[in-house]
Amino acid sequence: MTPITTTAELAAFCDRLKGQPFVAVDTEFMRETTYWPKLCLIQAATPSDEAVIDPMAEGMDLEPFLEIMRDETILKVFHAARQDVEIFNNLKAMPRPLFDTQVAGMAAGFGEQIAYDALVRQMLKIELDKSSRFTDWARRPLAESQLTYALADVTHLAKLYPMLRARLEKEGRLVWVTDEMQALTDPANYDVEPENAWKRLKPRRHTSKYLSVYKAVAAWRERTAQSRDQPRGRILKDDAIDEVATQAPTDAAGLDRLRSVPKGFSGSKFGPDLLEAIREGLKNPEANAPQVERARSANSPAAGAVVELLKVLLKARAEDAGVASKLIATVSDLEQIANDDEAETPALQGWRREAFGEDALRVKRGELALVLDGARVRVVEVRRAPRASS
Repeated sequence: MTPITTTAELAAFCDRLKGQPFVAVDTEFMRETTYWPKLCLIQAATPSDEAVIDPMAEGMDLEPFLEIMRDETILKVFHAARQDVEIFNNLKAMPRPLFDTQVAGMAAGFGEQIAYDALVRQMLKIELDKSSRFTDWARRPLAESQLTYALADVTHLAKLYPMLRARLEKEGRLVWVTDEMQALTDPANYDVEPENAWKRLKPRRHTSKYLSVYKAVAAWRERTAQSRDQPRGRILKDDAIDEVATQAPTDAAGLDRLRSVPKGFSGSKFGPDLLEAIREGLKNPEANAPQVERARSANSPAAGAVVELLKVLLKARAEDAGVASKLIATVSDLEQIANDDEAETPALQGWRREAFGEDALRVKRGELALVLDGARVRVVEVRRAPRASS
């Protein structure tokens, strides 16, 4: 098997892709030691054509393929698309529209986060060889076994997609995954602006001083990781950001007293810049602190019990529908419903309300009960005794 290694070959392949209703896409990349993913291989296939593209080949210009990714008349099919989408977003080629077979599998009854090889096994009755999965994709030349493995990730995907889509359409569930697909291509999910880095984390306090320093330190870490092309965790761990924001040390001695900061950090190449970021965060906390929505507190002592009850209901309804419960509602959704019948949560909107949300509210009102029937939970109507006439 020979990969595409020249821009001319790539342009010819992409010309054949134009006008196709969909193209199955996958990537191989390395990022264990870097901030930015290093794109090593692109695989693409339609029912009638397929190719492995080497983006590391000398002189290779990926623009012909990036134009295909930007072409909104061609559906892009991925499995577990998030990291692939991040790569194309970094290349200014957000792949819209998109269909993720892992998300679709959740609605089709294949469980939560089903692996690609498991989906191929169940739908196509084919066993994939995954022995090349963790090989060094940046090393050249690539072995024939690597290329065969890589191409299989899209040739089978091109066969899976029509089958999975037809199954969802037949069951009236295609609309169930539409919002999820659109969310995957929301640029906000792949924002790498340092000033927004704190949003990816979980601040534990809500004082202006803490939040201002937290935001400043998270931004410093993001800028440093990007400029040095190193993983964030190699610069500073997430829990260290929380402790730094809590203690807000302004000198080397104070920084070295923190338990979550590596010993001698103040004397490293990062120490002075981190201290400067802390001082910046302390300059005007009231003005610089980000707005963080506080978690809703329970409206009643029974709210915790209601959440546990809703978890059982969610599992029962998901099993009844043959859908992964994660697609219907999250624990956060359940907590919001437990506290507020009119909570602005996806679980109380659209098809999710029909599949689960309305029943969740009825359980809260005592109109439905959960009954253990052998090993299965059934949802039953509560029959209320008529009031005695006076």
